[in-house]
Amino acid sequence: MFSKLAFDIFEESIRKYHEKDDVEQDFLNPYSKNDIAHLLYRKNWIDTVQWHYEDIIRDPEIRPDDALALKRKIDASNQDRTDLVEYIDSYFLSKYQSVEIKDSATINTESPAWAIDRLSILALKIYHMREEANRKDASPEHVAKCREKLNVLLEQQRDLSTAIDQLLSDIEAGNKYMKVYKQMKMYNDEELNPVLRGIK
Repeated sequence: MFSKLAFDIFEESIRKYHEKDDVEQDFLNPYSKNDIAHLLYRKNWIDTVQWHYEDIIRDPEIRPDDALALKRKIDASNQDRTDLVEYIDSYFLSKYQSVEIKDSATINTESPAWAIDRLSILALKIYHMREEANRKDASPEHVAKCREKLNVLLEQQRDLSTAIDQLLSDIEAGNKYMKVYKQMKMYNDEELNPVLRGIK
């Protein structure tokens, strides 16, 4: 199932990041550029680094200049994340381009890649909640609450994985069809953001 392939790669990326646990570390993709695994690994690495950017920027002692620089990195990361989602959807469009779509076919509320994006974030939540549930220096109450939350996250993983695989199965069978709408983010575009346009 595709969801298992994706989640396994997400876990691999998260483990690799935490070997150094440094947002400035070099990125090396172990998968061939011709393999969908290459996009999945890259996608999760972006999510993982941004997860830790979001932790750092919430430091109440962070210097304003450092916070602003980090905000710029988060903005760039969000753009990279969106681009990767669109690349993954392009993979599915190509894969299913010859499928005969049934007259009764319907469109899904989100594309396969945006569902996979949620699975990537969920993999991060599970990893970090599991860390909290296993902390030796935490109170029993904290551990118990985190274990309850972890169980909910694991249930979400099962449900989302089932939904992703069903969606892909439906697309492959012609029961659903997909479109890719470019996100058309405006705030990074010098022609569309009036603040950026005004300082050109």
